[in-house]
Amino acid sequence: MKVVIVEDELHSAERLRKMLLSLDGILEVESILDSVARAMEWFRDNSPPDLAFFDIQLGDGNSFEILQQVNTTFPVIFTTAFDEYAIKAFKFQSIDYLLKPIEEEELQQALHKFRSQQSLLPSRPVQPEALASAHRLITGDFKKRFLIKIGDQYKPVSITETAYFYSSDNQSYLMSLSGKSYPIDQSLEQVDRSVNPLEFFRVSRKMLVNLTAIKEVHTYFNSRLLIKLDPPVELECIVSRERVSDFKSWMDL
Repeated sequence: MKVVIVEDELHSAERLRKMLLSLDGILEVESILDSVARAMEWFRDNSPPDLAFFDIQLGDGNSFEILQQVNTTFPVIFTTAFDEYAIKAFKFQSIDYLLKPIEEEELQQALHKFRSQQSLLPSRPVQPEALASAHRLITGDFKKRFLIKIGDQYKPVSITETAYFYSSDNQSYLMSLSGKSYPIDQSLEQVDRSVNPLEFFRVSRKMLVNLTAIKEVHTYFNSRLLIKLDPPVELECIVSRERVSDFKSWMDL
């Protein structure tokens, strides 16, 4: 899920970003915009996000100006230190209105409200990548190997030799069952669409794991799960609270 934050206070934007990531591990904060001018430029030049968080009072105006001038087709959760704009906020595609400082429980409720409303909307047109994934699931035509570049040589690594995929510093890696890590050209999103979903699960934005690599699963604070992998990984492999149910169902197939 792609999210945009419009907020001119850096510490507030970063706090919100961290809270969102802790509540949903596969959520992606696409951009943080700190002014009316930057926001209008961004929304005109980019595809609309799935959800946006708008602070109402910005240094160069208020966020209602953005929504009035840009063709918005996305839901908005407003954030503000004042409650005087509540009625006006709900004239737009407002999901909720959160007063600062935002509490995690209120943020979680707002996200739940957003998902509930989305589930009642008519289904979106089926995208080509979704059709391709469905076709692969039916035919079993999943990716069988990855071509790895090592120095001036190339080496194929079979998917059956792969423990998990992870990303670090904007680079994706394949970890083999033998404990060797290789950089790959594909993003985790691309890998996720090409491998067998019965064998691999996207536990977070940075981890896509093979069932055979899961050594232990532990309960973790904030209703999440902590996964121990073999080979071990330097990153914490944590299943977000929003993904726990899906992960358990996947493990119990």
